[in-house]
Amino acid sequence: MAATPSRITEITPEIEQIAQGVGCELVHAEIRGGVLRIFLDRPDGGVTLADCEQVSRQVSALLDVLDFGSGRYVLEVSSPGLDRQLYKPLDYERFAGRLARVTYEDPETGKKKTEVARLQGLRRAEGAPEEAAAALLADERTGEVREIPLKSVKLARLEIEL
Repeated sequence: MAATPSRITEITPEIEQIAQGVGCELVHAEIRGGVLRIFLDRPDGGVTLADCEQVSRQVSALLDVLDFGSGRYVLEVSSPGLDRQLYKPLDYERFAGRLARVTYEDPETGKKKTEVARLQGLRRAEGAPEEAAAALLADERTGEVREIPLKSVKLARLEIEL
């Protein structure tokens, strides 16, 4: 069976269990151009090389058992890095206070915009699904807080601050 994005979605729960077994959390898994990338994080600190090696060995064995991909692919396991991408709604809360570069489609004009702003968290309407939430971004100069619907966000990434 071909290694496809839908196939990744099918095996994500197993990959999450493997990551949890070594004390990590699965941040994201994707397949692009024959490369299966798995990003790990540790709630209590940084991901180590040993963490990546353990998860790589176990996921590789899982993929062999599941006969994952009829063609060749490369498995990469790493941390998301200092300029990590924000994938989940909870990432906006987890990294509140951090500077982020957010590219989104402006709901008013339909044009693509990019802003660098300080994350202020997430606004959710009571009872609404997580996907209906909005990221709260504070302008560094004016302090103005702007709401960007998550469905409009095309890419969000933490900025490296020294």
